Amino acid sequence: MTLSDLPMVNASLNTLSAVLLCFGFYFIRRKQVGAHKVCMVSAFVVSTIFLISYVVYHFHHGRTVFTGEGWIRPVYFTILGTHTVLAILMVPLILATLFFAFRGRFEVHKRLARWTWPIWLYVSVTGVVVYVILYHVYR
Repeated sequence: MTLSDLPMVNASLNTLSAVLLCFGFYFIRRKQVGAHKVCMVSAFVVSTIFLISYVVYHFHHGRTVFTGEGWIRPVYFTILGTHTVLAILMVPLILATLFFAFRGRFEVHKRLARWTWPIWLYVSVTGVVVYVILYHVYR
């Protein structure tokens, strides 16, 4: 694997995280707490691996410039901007949500998860969208 493979790896990790988040939601709605826990902890692990890979890639590669023009430019930067802001916000939300779950404080966990889950899913999905636009639509 080379440095140039990491954007695709990162998009794959984001995709896997989104799938795990959806399964986690599915399981908790059906009161299957054990399966929910496995999915959510797995999504956390996958997202952590993504973050490490993302930092390594950008440390060595630097900035990636978007070259698209026309209507796609404001669309791309709107998606990227919301993705970036929410990705930063999501880190403490995820950690707090997991903390309260592991402490058995499920009412607090549930209140936080109502915000954490959709933000986390949005960030995972828009990460893939940014990758597709940047590396496959305008390359």
